[in-house]
Amino acid sequence: MELRHLQHFVAVAEERHFTRAAQRLNIAQSALSSSIRTLEDDLQSRLFVRSTRSVALTAAGAAFLDRAQEALKVIEAGRQLVREIEGLKCGSIAIGTAHSLPTFIALPDLIARFHAAYPGIEVRLRQGETADLIDRLVHGGLDLAFVPLPEPAEAGIATRFVACEDLVAVMPRNHRLAGRATVTLTELAGLPFVDFSAGWGTRPLVDQAFASAGAERRTVSEVTDLETLVSLVASGLGVALLPESIAAARGDDIAAVAIDAIDICWQLVVAHAGALPVNSAARAFLDLL
Repeated sequence: MELRHLQHFVAVAEERHFTRAAQRLNIAQSALSSSIRTLEDDLQSRLFVRSTRSVALTAAGAAFLDRAQEALKVIEAGRQLVREIEGLKCGSIAIGTAHSLPTFIALPDLIARFHAAYPGIEVRLRQGETADLIDRLVHGGLDLAFVPLPEPAEAGIATRFVACEDLVAVMPRNHRLAGRATVTLTELAGLPFVDFSAGWGTRPLVDQAFASAGAERRTVSEVTDLETLVSLVASGLGVALLPESIAAARGDDIAAVAIDAIDICWQLVVAHAGALPVNSAARAFLDLL
């Protein structure tokens, strides 16, 4: 049974005449008759009693007409919903974000601008570690995710570069290294560290940097939010490596020192499944970004 068979049946039932129904559908009467016979064969029941002048519904046809009309209404409602979604009049978008985004990303402002442009689109936001967000992209739980560049790249995930920001060493303002222009990772390795939990925020990048430098560091505190990390550093309980813009925004509490002889760049990307997101709202958000 095909959609056109239902449409043809309803037209004949409403017109009570094959010729008028064919004209209404703009098809040949022979094609219409063939379509009705196919439907009757599929249902294994006669739907019409035909005469030379008119067409009447059988009992089965009358019962089937109600369901056919309901089905066509549901299908049309579905089509209208798709048109509205593709036209960005309704729908939703799920966005993931790693913790401690650089301040210049201003994701809340982006979401507010998107909502102003497309008020019918519901925006759902989820924070998490990079691996979890990527997994949700793969399995359809998210449309977009703002994450550090994943290494190695996940199959089926495309990324668009957003920003690359240097990491700096942060410490209490009265720390003995606070007045320095630069500091090396070797010098920092001997100090107690405050950092994010494994897999969170900039932690993978910092671990990789110290491993590449052949320096072992001692992490005494592990947290999952930026405010606690900065508070621990400001209280003198350890040093940390943070993106430069984040450190600058909290300059009243901590001192920032550039790292010498090695570039530690936090590459931020927006990731999505496939070459382009399937969700039209996600594509619109990328355009805004």
